[in-house]
Amino acid sequence: MNLALLSIIVIATFTLAYFIYGRFVARNYKLDDNVTTPACAVNDGVDYVPAKTPMLLAQHFSAIAAAGPIAGPILAGQFFGWVPTLLWIIIGAIFIGAVHDFSSLITSVRNKARSIAEIVKENMGRRAFILFMLFIWLSLNYVIIAFTDLTAGTFVGSQVVENETITGGGVATSSMLYLLLAVIMGLFLYKLKTPLLPATIIFVPLIFVVIWLGQKFPLGEPKFIAGNALKGWSVIILAYCFIASVVPLWSLLQPRGYLGGYLLYIVLLSAFIGLLFGGFQISNDAPTFTSFFPDMKGSPGPLFPMLFVTVACGACSGFHGIVCSGTTSKQIEKETDTKPIGYGGMLLEGIVAFTSLATVMIIVPKVGTNPEDVYRNGIGMFLTTLGVPLKWGTVFAALAFTTFIYDTLDVATRLGRYIFQELFGWYGNIARYGATVATLIIPFIFLMSAEERAWKTYWWLFGTSNQLLAALTLLGISVWLLKTGRNVLITLLPMLFVMAMTLWSLARYVVAMIEGKGNIVVGISSIILIILSALLVIEAGVVFLRHLKRPA
Repeated sequence: MNLALLSIIVIATFTLAYFIYGRFVARNYKLDDNVTTPACAVNDGVDYVPAKTPMLLAQHFSAIAAAGPIAGPILAGQFFGWVPTLLWIIIGAIFIGAVHDFSSLITSVRNKARSIAEIVKENMGRRAFILFMLFIWLSLNYVIIAFTDLTAGTFVGSQVVENETITGGGVATSSMLYLLLAVIMGLFLYKLKTPLLPATIIFVPLIFVVIWLGQKFPLGEPKFIAGNALKGWSVIILAYCFIASVVPLWSLLQPRGYLGGYLLYIVLLSAFIGLLFGGFQISNDAPTFTSFFPDMKGSPGPLFPMLFVTVACGACSGFHGIVCSGTTSKQIEKETDTKPIGYGGMLLEGIVAFTSLATVMIIVPKVGTNPEDVYRNGIGMFLTTLGVPLKWGTVFAALAFTTFIYDTLDVATRLGRYIFQELFGWYGNIARYGATVATLIIPFIFLMSAEERAWKTYWWLFGTSNQLLAALTLLGISVWLLKTGRNVLITLLPMLFVMAMTLWSLARYVVAMIEGKGNIVVGISSIILIILSALLVIEAGVVFLRHLKRPA
């Protein structure tokens, strides 16, 4: 089958969904542009700043579209086949993920741009708020574990492409120079007061210079942890997370995110051109469907429920709710903007997930191949459509992959620090460092104790906790919808499905641990997540019952 035809079908499906189902969901919230949004009401020039839809959509999209919609679809395509994976991406993004993101965004806007956790506190009480915050904090730990290992994996080893060697050390050099570039750009913007346009013209082309320099001057492998370069890089990346969590936003995160946005759009555009005009065919060897119970080495388990937690971001992501209610809601200029940014932004991430899955369709990797390897080779092939040599396209894709992960890692660490400080009422300069250490200590222990690639152990726990966070977010929104007299089924039905799949997968981990066949740490973590979820469901159930018993 021609990949271009499939791409057109997928894009057309998402477009129709936006105008049909997206409009149906939006009607439930009765969007009203006459209502003053928090961004316009406060407009303090710092956190609450109204932004035009195209600009805010670009910022929001770069914040949510990290490595999750890349790794998950690639893994699922290998284990379950591209057909069930693609169906879940399409159905999940339209009916669950986009509903979750849009609902999180408009709910926050309607509640003074407060976070979902604060909305849970108002509608379900302080006990539910504490449980929800603990769940988010644990989920962020699993994000850091999985994504740190995936990044470290791009910095080791080598690959021969067109008789030329691409070194992981070269990718590491490019990555470090890229971060240095972001720091220098921050100094130009905020200390030297350089206008954004000239800074963009200067620094964006320099990204390609650091790609070239990386392969010319590759870094050596840091084997200071038991002679293991992968663990050495993991420690270095965690150190970066610590620094990114405590330094001012302008000095690293903001310029790094801005440059990363350009990388994201270049990769998406090049992949889109490659999909439509590259003449690629879906390989006859690419598995359309493997089995409901795949038994190949490394398989996460049966299709139900494991497909639905393998592909988290790209179909549905609880992390998006944090972004929607944390920063994006404070920049909404008018209520109708929430549809293209919330619902539309998630559909765009669905396209990112499809693009990632397409790399499996053309490369047909050996089952269990690391997702970072599949992605960089596939994107490198798409870039050849633009006349880019395969070697440099592959190196560019590797840097882009690590950059997308930085987008998640530094934000996740900073959010973890915020939550830890709020839970314990610990504030001040010492608390900033201490809370960051507390957030990174669990990932450090897990990464150092892993006997194989950590993502192979913890990816599905990350996906499960992320999806379960989405379910709990939808649960909290459902309570708010019930109290405000709106159609609660729009969020309640997706919540029930995601809740069922995630709890089912967690139960499998617990049973495997009891039978002595599973990882003990994963099993104990699963028990904790199940308990927290059950307590939150009970809190929500009490609120539902109280509301139903109220006299009409």
